[in-house]
Amino acid sequence: MPARRAVKVALLGVTMLVLAGCSEADTHQIKNLAMPDRASAQGPYTYELWKWAWVAAMITGLIVWGLIFYVVVKFRRRNDDEVPRQTRYNLPLEVFYTIAPVLMCVVFFFHTVRVQDVMTEIEPEPDLTIEVTGQQWSWTFNHGIGEQNTDATARDGDYAYDEYVYTVGDASEIPTLVLPVDQRIQFNLRSPDVIHNFGVPSFLTRMDVIPGRVNQLQVTPTVIGTYAGKCYELCGVYHSRMLFQVEVVSQADYEAYLAELAEAGQTSEQPITGGANVETQAGLGEDDNQEGSQE
Repeated sequence: MPARRAVKVALLGVTMLVLAGCSEADTHQIKNLAMPDRASAQGPYTYELWKWAWVAAMITGLIVWGLIFYVVVKFRRRNDDEVPRQTRYNLPLEVFYTIAPVLMCVVFFFHTVRVQDVMTEIEPEPDLTIEVTGQQWSWTFNHGIGEQNTDATARDGDYAYDEYVYTVGDASEIPTLVLPVDQRIQFNLRSPDVIHNFGVPSFLTRMDVIPGRVNQLQVTPTVIGTYAGKCYELCGVYHSRMLFQVEVVSQADYEAYLAELAEAGQTSEQPITGGANVETQAGLGEDDNQEGSQE
């Protein structure tokens, strides 16, 4: 068997062996390039950028490795011990490998900015607005009741609703963020202590939660289901506990959920956003007597 054919057979065998050892979940992850399934209208933009970045990287890698192997074989030292001709420089080649990376960076920059603009776009009239507070070390979600005032600007201290219902996580139970499907939702993100980061992997978008300012993020969930959410920013010793669960439901189920919170007495004229309303979570090493204390 010729050497070249033997190498092909060996590579095919290794490939089949590796694929045979992959479970259905592993195969799905490979197809998704290690990205979660997209569950928001904005998610495909991030995924497409990720996918084509991988394609560009693989093409570049194949070209580089191909050139390396070509040089190794073509200019290898012969049996007669003759040293190959030495070349001090090659102007066309040097121009190519200077211009090519610059062009690649320009293309990547263009598409990155395009996707970033889509992910951070703020429409003036979202379907609903949710006030989110990230505090050490959990989350508070405030849902508005009644008609939304689309003229309200979070950065100016205005709230979009006259009344809110809320849910707060604690040391023993992570909070659940319930969202209606196919609605453009604006999250007003606040922090009373340190920098956090609000993100849901399946939405393929996230944003920093910074003390002293209100960051705004709009997302349109498109698939009913349950998803994991978390803080992406190292925010302290119990950062790993800053988790939350996201449930995307129908509009009817969402309204029923708000009614349940109101019936349970979890209502407020203004959203719980920190500052005078900040709560210290007991059970994480703090003095339990501080629970519910105010700054």
